Amino acid sequence: MDIKAKIDEIVKKVKSDDKFGAKFKEDPVKAVEEVLGVDLPDEQIKSVVEGVKAKLKLDGGDDEDGLLGKVKGIFGK
Repeated sequence: MDIKAKIDEIVKKVKSDDKFGAKFKEDPVKAVEEVLGVDLPDEQIKSVVEGVKAKLKLDGGDDEDGLLGKVKGIFGK
């Protein structure tokens, strides 16, 4: 499995799909498992989750003014 490609795929999905973005914000491990299509131990998934969060932060999407902050605002949380 190409982890970098999967991280890029998940970041793209977070940015393009508001429902998935909200799911990632609420339960990132389950959201990543959904994209990967496999149920792996949480410890293995957490490294992918951290990679996604880091990439979103680099893209300006993991703060209150970024994409995930906007998704959070949509749901009033």
